[in-house]
Amino acid sequence: MKKFSVVISRQFGSLGRPIAKEMSEILGVEYYDRDIVTMVAKEHNITIREVSNLEEKFSRYAFMKFPLGNGTVAAQDKIFDSTARIIRELAEKESCIIVGRCADAILGDNPDNVNIFIYAPYEERLVNCVNELGMEPKEARKMIRDVDKARNAFHMRYAKYKPNDTNHMDVMINSSLLGVKGTAEYLCEMVKKRFADEPEE
Repeated sequence: MKKFSVVISRQFGSLGRPIAKEMSEILGVEYYDRDIVTMVAKEHNITIREVSNLEEKFSRYAFMKFPLGNGTVAAQDKIFDSTARIIRELAEKESCIIVGRCADAILGDNPDNVNIFIYAPYEERLVNCVNELGMEPKEARKMIRDVDKARNAFHMRYAKYKPNDTNHMDVMINSSLLGVKGTAEYLCEMVKKRFADEPEE
């Protein structure tokens, strides 16, 4: 296969993250998610403990609502600029799967990139939050509302479109149809066909 990158954007509770992880294992490529934040934190001389403390200050899922922290606009813009550069470097270096962080817009002009949006019906997302993430139903409803709102705002700010904009996604899939493993396998087949080596003449 040719070198490629796959960006997974997702609704909260759609199990997009475990699907992305499963895809990386099936395809045998690197998987980047929260470790991008770790790279950015090191670059800005912010310790992992400080980042963790900031997240825990709100809730155990606060980082999903505040992907760049809750600092000033200038500070967030600076962090995003570093994030964008790191994402481009990762995609340039090797085949990989990247979760979130506006990577779909950052790599949008790369012909060897595929943007995938994973979603699920609201009730299925509630069930996933309760069964897979261990949330109480009331907490799950609030997190779905808050994280969806935050991700939309984040995307509109840096990408100028919402994460589920069909004009910028190559594939949109309902994860409740096939589950984590089935969805990952289905998407991997698409990736393999899309980036298959061209036959020699």
